[in-house]
Amino acid sequence: MVITFICDVSGKTNNGTTIATFNLIKYLAGNGHRVRVVSVFGYDMENVENFPVRQSSVGPIIKHVFKKNGVVLAKADKKIIRRAIEGCDVVHLQVPFALSKAAIKIARELNVPVTASFHCQAENVTAHIGLMHFGAVNDLLYKYFYKKVFRRCNMIHYPTRFIKDVFESTVGYGVPGIVISNGVNEEFFTNTEKIRRSDKFTIICSGRFSKEKHQQTLLLAVARSGYKDDIKIVLAGAGPRQAKLEKLAKKLGLDCDFKYFSQNELVGVLRGGDLYVHTSVVEIEAISCMEAIVCGLVPIINDSPLSATRHFALTQDNLYKENDADSLAEKIKDFYLHPQKSEELHKRYETERRSFSLQECMKNMENMLISVARSHR
Repeated sequence: MVITFICDVSGKTNNGTTIATFNLIKYLAGNGHRVRVVSVFGYDMENVENFPVRQSSVGPIIKHVFKKNGVVLAKADKKIIRRAIEGCDVVHLQVPFALSKAAIKIARELNVPVTASFHCQAENVTAHIGLMHFGAVNDLLYKYFYKKVFRRCNMIHYPTRFIKDVFESTVGYGVPGIVISNGVNEEFFTNTEKIRRSDKFTIICSGRFSKEKHQQTLLLAVARSGYKDDIKIVLAGAGPRQAKLEKLAKKLGLDCDFKYFSQNELVGVLRGGDLYVHTSVVEIEAISCMEAIVCGLVPIINDSPLSATRHFALTQDNLYKENDADSLAEKIKDFYLHPQKSEELHKRYETERRSFSLQECMKNMENMLISVARSHR
């Protein structure tokens, strides 16, 4: 098949959206499909043809927000989009922004079916303008996404049942949809090398350093646990709030590393840890938490109603009260004093980790694209 990817967001694979996009393109191209990619930054791999567009000239405030998060937005060049769509079997949209809005109109004109992945939670956008907890604003954004993009799709891919239910209940309409996890790279299953960074009890927290990730809760919790001198924290990632988090860790007298790791390094770091803490408030699908579970770590997860990650909790021991440092401190203390609890939960998570296989998830995505193309013909 010939599959055209419309990538509004591109750049470094430092967030779930770009990682999921890269993995799917790589899988499809590796399976012999011809993949066309419309984006600012393309992909240098066999069976992939790039259709480069310019960076969007959004206003200075929006541009500053995206730049801080290492994200580049694409400008909708209709001539280039049309060339990329002509003669393809199916168009796949990454996020419901300007490039995708233009692409779906052109695809309809050319009678080409369209699928879309649901990678953008409303709160991911509103968090950057201080409106994350304004339900009415988030609802309006979801309805805008539906009106401009999703209602015109043949199929929507949802990474989790959680976000499918949130979106459909908010807009009040259903579009044909399928729930498929974005999956965890096979290296996390097969690489058993460990990187032990300390003799102390080591807590790992991975993810972008941004407002909605709320890593400060972990720092405050360790400081209040009563065992901060026996605990090593590894915050794996990068982002706009790093300086603030480093300042807080220093003020609290914590032993804390801040570093962006390559995928290979991250596998070793996770396998060398004792506990994983997931602090994010907003999440469609927490690949970082899934990676930790695959590497054998037991998670403690923020019980936020805006996050799908809390559904990975097997017991109440795996959850702490939303953004509550005292609640998290008690959970950390309990796991530190009772290592057998981690051992017992690790065995229970063995069944969970098998469902995260990237190969299986990508195969399901391929089947979705083939099915939509065939049904349309």
